[in-house]
Amino acid sequence: MGKRTVYHVVSGGDDWSIKKEGAGRASATAPTKAAAIDRAVELAKNSGGLAQVKIHNEDGRIASERTYGQDPRKYPG
Repeated sequence: MGKRTVYHVVSGGDDWSIKKEGAGRASATAPTKAAAIDRAVELAKNSGGLAQVKIHNEDGRIASERTYGQDPRKYPG
């Protein structure tokens, strides 16, 4: 199984940031949460492998997660 690329959509005060896990700075910013999610999904789908988008609320807690690529499953369903 290959390494998963993870992008976090986080509030940056006046705007929203898309941060690749392990990176020192944001990959992109957007004026709204919806626009940031759209951009993060685009980055994840174009990553060329297994990728995940973790969407945070303004308080920093993870609200939802989305996986793209071939997500390996241990169990059918």
